[in-house]
Amino acid sequence: MWRATVLTLYPEMFPGPLGLSLAGEGLSRGLWSLEARQIRDHGLGRHRSVDDTPAGGGPGMVMRCDVLAAALDAATPPGDQRPRLIMSPRGRPLTQARVRDFAAGDGVVIVCGRFEGVDERVIEARALEEVSVGDYVLSGGEVAAMTLVDACVRLVPGIMGKDASGTEESFEGGLLEYPHYTRPRDWEGRSIPDVLLSGDHKAIAAWRREQAERITAERRPDLMTGRGNPFRDGDWPIHPTEDA
Repeated sequence: MWRATVLTLYPEMFPGPLGLSLAGEGLSRGLWSLEARQIRDHGLGRHRSVDDTPAGGGPGMVMRCDVLAAALDAATPPGDQRPRLIMSPRGRPLTQARVRDFAAGDGVVIVCGRFEGVDERVIEARALEEVSVGDYVLSGGEVAAMTLVDACVRLVPGIMGKDASGTEESFEGGLLEYPHYTRPRDWEGRSIPDVLLSGDHKAIAAWRREQAERITAERRPDLMTGRGNPFRDGDWPIHPTEDA
């Protein structure tokens, strides 16, 4: 079973959206598990303090290394090989390829930072991988952790209805996803492209490849520049679809 352990000051935020829709159904069916652990349980003193003033001065507070290390050690017994992550705007951007790597393993352990950040020493000592979900700053790591877990869980076997759903979407093969259509055939003067109603699966695959390349070139040219793309040479997957 794929297991997510989240260390947070606000465990009541979980499962939140992860308890709904596909992720929630998979959670209730036992296809994956989620444990939200309170960092403050390992806090110091009568008030369970988890932070202190930054060395060298400056605004805000910093989460203590000794408190976080104790919380991590309690959450990850010897032999737990799951990646240890910390959500951070300075981390490596989360990509679909990295999501697939996480989803293929036993799960993840995620630290959700708060305040101005966490003591650098715990990142080094506990080999935490910093992961970013975008070039912006959130109030804490919880929403970012939900994003990462949701992206992984949908790839866990049995969560999505069709295996192809996880392979024909944005960022798979270095391209953004092609446009989708469904009934009605005509709507407000706009029609479904004829090729999608032709029943010619090779022509449909070619159209989808062309559209994916066009959209990627317009919106995310960085995905196409200097990177290998297995679909650029016509190796686009062909899957028969029902007539729209």
